[in-house]
Amino acid sequence: MKYFGTVASEQHKYLNKIIRDETKIDEAKELFLDIHSKMHLSKATNTSKNDVDALLEDLTDEEYRALVYYDHETIIWCLWHLARIEDCTMNILVNQSTQIFNDTWKSKMNVSITDTGNALSEDEMMHLSKEINIKNCIKYRNQVAKQTQKIIKKLTTTDMIRKVKKEDLMKVKEIGAVTEDKDSIWLLDYWGSKDVAGLLLMPPTRHAILHLNDCCKWKNHMRNGKKVYRYE
Repeated sequence: MKYFGTVASEQHKYLNKIIRDETKIDEAKELFLDIHSKMHLSKATNTSKNDVDALLEDLTDEEYRALVYYDHETIIWCLWHLARIEDCTMNILVNQSTQIFNDTWKSKMNVSITDTGNALSEDEMMHLSKEINIKNCIKYRNQVAKQTQKIIKKLTTTDMIRKVKKEDLMKVKEIGAVTEDKDSIWLLDYWGSKDVAGLLLMPPTRHAILHLNDCCKWKNHMRNGKKVYRYE
C-alpha cells in the first residue's frame, strides 16, 4: 500500500515515450489500458485483483469521509474528483461525445455540485464527503472506467496528435464540470494546451496514480491509530 503506483509510474514513463509514435500505436494503447486498469477496481475493467481493490475493499464509511491531514482531501472526495475529471476529459475532449454524469447520477450520488471539486473550501469538501452516497460514487467511477477503455481501443494515430478543440472545452464549461472560480477555471487552459495523447498521460493515468497513492497513505495513517485532523 505504501508504494502504490510504483510499477504504473515506470510504465507511464515508457508510455510517454511511445504514445505519439505511429509505429507503436497498438503497444501504446495496450500499455495505457494496463496502467488505467491498475487505477480502478478490477471488476470495472475485468482484470486481476489490484491495489485499488486492496485500498477500497475494507474501508469504513468513516474512513472514506475523514480528513486525515490539514489542507489535504478525503478519500471519497478523491474518488469523486478523479471520476468527474476522467468523465469529462475522456468523453467530451477525447471522444467528442457526451459525459456519463447526468441528473440521474447526481441524484443517485446525492451531490449538489456537478464540477470536479477543485475549488471547494474545506467545509464544502467535508459537506460533499458527508452527504455523498459512497457506493454509487464508486459505481459511477466504475462506469467511467469502462467507457474510457472503449474509447481508447478505437483511437488512431491521427487521434493521438489531435489538439483539444475550443468548442469542446466550452462544452465542459457549459455542463458545469468547471466553475468560474480561479481554482477551477484554470483546468480549461491546462486541458486546452494538450493533444489527445497529452490528456491520456494525465487525467486517467498520472493524475490517478498521485491521488490514489495519497489515499493509501491516509488509510495506513488511520489503520495505525494515528490522530485524524477532522471527521466532519
